[in-house]
Amino acid sequence: MTPTLVREHLSHAGSVPPRVNLCARARDWSEIQERMLVPLYEAVYERLEVGPATRLLGLRCGSGLALLMALSRGAAATGVDSSPERLALARERLLPEVPRGTRARTGVKLVEGLPGDAADAETPAYTMVTVFEPIGCLAGDSEGLGELLAAALPLAGRGAAVVLAGWGPPERCATSSVLRVATKPADPLRGAGSWRPARRDDLEEVAHRAGLKPDGSGRVACPFGYADVDSAARGLLSTGLFDAAIAATDPKQVDKELTESLHPHRREDGTVWMPNVFRYLIARVP
Repeated sequence: MTPTLVREHLSHAGSVPPRVNLCARARDWSEIQERMLVPLYEAVYERLEVGPATRLLGLRCGSGLALLMALSRGAAATGVDSSPERLALARERLLPEVPRGTRARTGVKLVEGLPGDAADAETPAYTMVTVFEPIGCLAGDSEGLGELLAAALPLAGRGAAVVLAGWGPPERCATSSVLRVATKPADPLRGAGSWRPARRDDLEEVAHRAGLKPDGSGRVACPFGYADVDSAARGLLSTGLFDAAIAATDPKQVDKELTESLHPHRREDGTVWMPNVFRYLIARVP
């Protein structure tokens, strides 16, 4: 394993501030935050006509909602993630224990680790590879992604679609102001975790480093809506985007900063609403 892939593995396997409860965070992601990206999943699957002929490899699959949506279209799907806490929730969702005499769901496989761990000599090549975890709002958030993709590409067939996702322009993402304020404590580190505005070519740069050929892109509205400020804070913290700030200060300080930054987005009924636009890139395996 190369040094960069080691960092990739550690950063998504729970290399977070020690005071963070990883199980609670994974549950918040699954129950609150993950659904915010459903419009992105739907747009990509519709454009690429995901269906029974699709063999999907989902990298950083999290708790499996995107995989579930692909399965509902008839696709076969394999999810890979290095977070045991999120994968445990994906198993609950996709591979639950079934009563005797009931058929378990077929066409799905979950793998803890890196792409190579999903290799199987008897498994046909994948026709689609996805990384739906958005990049482009924090310095260094694409580090290791190129090598992660390079490790996955040998499992995909020639011409297979590779989908990357990123944050849209700050002026079209209300959550950008929240990220900028809440990550202020991390700025003195001048490293990974500092907020920066998304650039139009973030996704293309990753694709180029992985040796992929861009083949189209799109933008999708993904508003973040929450029942209240507490739910919003829990959901956003579950993304891991605030870990550098937590490490630089402490959870209470970050929670205070985050809560204050959410108030401008609070509506009269107490709900929190932040319109956002996300971008996706479709590239092809040469």
